[in-house]
Amino acid sequence: MIPELPETPPGVALCGIVLHPAGHTRSPAMHRAAFAACGIAARYEAFDVPADELAAFVARARAAGVRQLAVSIPHKEAILALVDDASEEARAIGAANTVTRRGERLEAANTDWLGAVRALEERGGAKLAGARAVVLGAGGTARAVGFGLARRGARVTVLNRTVARAEAVAADVGAEGAGPLEALAALEPEILVNTTSVGLASDASPVPAPAIPPGSLVMDAVYEPERTRLLRDAAARGARPLGGKWMLVFQDAEQFRLWTGREAPVDEMARAFDEAGRSPG
Repeated sequence: MIPELPETPPGVALCGIVLHPAGHTRSPAMHRAAFAACGIAARYEAFDVPADELAAFVARARAAGVRQLAVSIPHKEAILALVDDASEEARAIGAANTVTRRGERLEAANTDWLGAVRALEERGGAKLAGARAVVLGAGGTARAVGFGLARRGARVTVLNRTVARAEAVAADVGAEGAGPLEALAALEPEILVNTTSVGLASDASPVPAPAIPPGSLVMDAVYEPERTRLLRDAAARGARPLGGKWMLVFQDAEQFRLWTGREAPVDEMARAFDEAGRSPG
């Protein structure tokens, strides 16, 4: 069933995130905090939309004048066929996580890649140019992270259980190579990024601990729990663990900028992320 869109008072914009299943997302808390800090009259909601209802929901959102939608799993690739325009980055990645209204048109963009590289550079202290990097996974987030790393000059390899999918992602985003997850041990990357969902719903890691190179920077796009099995294994191996918090904060901050034209209050958004993690539901 397509979610109903709430009515907003005159002068109050409606924004939100579209995903399935809805679960617990921290994006509403972060955007609401940013709106409050900047005095912007807007409402931000989460919309649970099954894949087969995405087109109908986007049509409803378009008709209702929704100003911006964040786009999460499983809709990041399908959304490109439902908008009027897409940024160069979104087209190159083949996935989008943001739809912003420009007049009567809907424009797709991808801020995941920028969130990933900012997290690695600003919170992980990484020098990406020339670095050996491995991306685990072959979905929309893997595409964004691989694209961002390659754009920053890293030497990227994409690893996935299904090698054909890894090869397709590598070719599309300009990575140097692709292979199975088991190839990690032989690669010894300086940067390792997990974009799979392994660790989100279980105390599991996408790769065995001995395959993690000591001294490497390991980032998990999974942000809940804060320390996944992968990150605990990384710390035990002498690698530097980096949780998914800052990737999400920075990509949400870029979404805020795309719509409002203003720099996001990143500190306020980060605090809201932490508070949402302590709140039930």
